[in-house]
Amino acid sequence: MTRGLHVVMFGDQHVETSGGAQVAMRLQRKFLERAGHTVTIVGPRRHGRNLSNMHDEAYVDLPSVPVPSDPEYSALWPGARADRRVDAALARRLRRDGIRLPDVVHVQADYWGAVLGHRFAVRSRLPVVHTMHNRVDVGIEATAPLPGLVLAALNVWRRRALPGSGRGSDGWAYLRGIAAGAAAVTAPSAHFARRLERHGVFDDVDVIWNGIDDDVLADLAAPAPSGGLIWVGRMSAEKRLLPFLQAYAASRIRLPVEIVGAGFQREDAERFVAARALGDRVRFLGRLPYRETLERIAAATALVQTSIGFETQGMTPFEAAQLGTPSVVSDPDVAREMRGGVWRVHPAPTHTGRIQALAATLRAVERDAQSGSLPEPSQRVRREFVQSSRTEAMIAVYERVLRG
Repeated sequence: MTRGLHVVMFGDQHVETSGGAQVAMRLQRKFLERAGHTVTIVGPRRHGRNLSNMHDEAYVDLPSVPVPSDPEYSALWPGARADRRVDAALARRLRRDGIRLPDVVHVQADYWGAVLGHRFAVRSRLPVVHTMHNRVDVGIEATAPLPGLVLAALNVWRRRALPGSGRGSDGWAYLRGIAAGAAAVTAPSAHFARRLERHGVFDDVDVIWNGIDDDVLADLAAPAPSGGLIWVGRMSAEKRLLPFLQAYAASRIRLPVEIVGAGFQREDAERFVAARALGDRVRFLGRLPYRETLERIAAATALVQTSIGFETQGMTPFEAAQLGTPSVVSDPDVAREMRGGVWRVHPAPTHTGRIQALAATLRAVERDAQSGSLPEPSQRVRREFVQSSRTEAMIAVYERVLRG
């Protein structure tokens, strides 16, 4: 194994914010450093409260502005000034910490982080490994008015920011463009990897799941069962929290619900719960630390994952499976990848039909819980969904592109 690599990661959000990509990057850093490598992570500066990790020597935090709808997240303009700040910050870190020059750039971003990462790689003559975390088209369709125009504008911006990154105006053209300079592309699930290949984003996409922290898993105490459901995620339209609450109300089941996470739809969700008089059964816990989130998942009767078409892996059902908790899964691709331990929500063509299908599945969960016949999570997931093995797989990709 190659020893002592210096990997520079680029993300769209600070890794201490919530989100699957951010969790993955934090864990990748931990296990890469444990294997003797150095990691530097470039992203926008955080805003708001809970900034205890702001002064980590591995973080290059660029000037940013908070996103108005959710100030936990930040945005920045990836122009020439940001490029100069990246170069200066890396130079300072090399002098201050006495570490080796970067060996490989690992882009785990879709917007400003992708632009900054690929341009840094060109300036530094370094290979790029690009991990695709998001379905850009599905996310924009769920959150933006006139999504076709938004995607067309994004592609115009992408072509200017990354000259030579190709033509096209849809979501797949955008992903092809930001991956154009990569030596390797990875995806956190087989279904997303094959979709990227079919749409010409990259010829041969490596499948590397995101994993659970081995240390936390080994040290996690068995929590007292909560006897209820848990929903974990960012509270935005593509994650479909409000449809879950609508289906829960329609199902008339008595299982309690814990909602973990933050986002701009939280107030709407709380108003819905109050209007339907569900406050005695639905609790909003906010954003929790990683360990506590896993403890709540382990204590639950079932995890509920409601997004459809957006998830490129769907980390929470995998985390739940590793902890022995089955999941309600709305996305058929994620359900197939899980290979057991799930209740599949029957697909429906309309919003009302999807609500009714989810409500019927929640009633099935309550019946199975009462009869003691919960589905068993896949042994493959429980065996392979650990970060140590995922980091070994990623190091193999780094070594391959460096040899190439």
